[in-house]
Amino acid sequence: MELLFLGTGAGVPAKHRNVTSIALKLLEERNSIWLFDCGESTQHQILHTTLKPRKVDKIFITHLHGDHIFGLPGFLSSRSFQGGDGPLTIYGPVGIKNYVLTCLKTSGTGLKYTLNFHEITEEGLLFEDHQFKVFCRKLKHGIQSFGYRVEEADHQGMLQADKVKEAGIPFGPLFGKLKQGETIKLEDGRVFNGMDFIGESQKGRIVTILGDTKKTQNNILLAENASVLVHESTFDGSNRKMARDYNHSTNLDAAEVAKEANVDKLLLTHISARYLGRDAYLLEKEAQKVFPNTRIANDFDEIDVPLIRTDK
Repeated sequence: MELLFLGTGAGVPAKHRNVTSIALKLLEERNSIWLFDCGESTQHQILHTTLKPRKVDKIFITHLHGDHIFGLPGFLSSRSFQGGDGPLTIYGPVGIKNYVLTCLKTSGTGLKYTLNFHEITEEGLLFEDHQFKVFCRKLKHGIQSFGYRVEEADHQGMLQADKVKEAGIPFGPLFGKLKQGETIKLEDGRVFNGMDFIGESQKGRIVTILGDTKKTQNNILLAENASVLVHESTFDGSNRKMARDYNHSTNLDAAEVAKEANVDKLLLTHISARYLGRDAYLLEKEAQKVFPNTRIANDFDEIDVPLIRTDK
């Protein structure tokens, strides 16, 4: 599981930062990619990566401001031209379906795959299967804006091979059965329960990605105990009034959320174009005074979200 930042800027594209889009790479877990927002030129940014548009099967839109959705029509069209024939679902605020279909109809664009929409009318569980759950909550941004929490199911513990060998169980097909927790019987009549050789289950990872927002209690609820929190940081700490006036957060707001929610890592994104070079670095340093494990995200940064194993 990795996060790839395709755009980390706020409002309008800049030379050093494109507007918002984040790819959650789930290639090992399910051979797919989930996009969070799709700002202008997202498909251009993808050209500089190894991402395959056909692998994208879910897009989560936080809100309907242009810097988060203007890249959608182009991306959806290109995905069709580039061999994407699997279905794709777009989740987002009410209005996203009308926006996308109007763009496609007006431009005469036909897609070779099924396009589904899930317009959000209430908070709570959006998606669930045996691997992942996705939850959403409302944020505060002047227009309807959502944050998303992706929860991975716990992983079964690893087979403790040394313990198996100590029991005198011969290496071979029986190992595979034990790994699945099955009961086996040896030729000498001894019976073993596979679950006795399985280590502790591994806690699944949690990734929280918030839309544009002021600091609210929902930010904290969505981020609780997250492995990674991606939080907007449009302004620095000296501009808190401006952040409030424009329904945005500062780097210190983000750091406070991370601290209160007990997250492992904070990634700052949606950076105003006023912060260049050293100034952007200072955003990170200022936030680290509140929450040390903070990093400012730049375009094309790829952040691993490791599974923390406890049974090594």
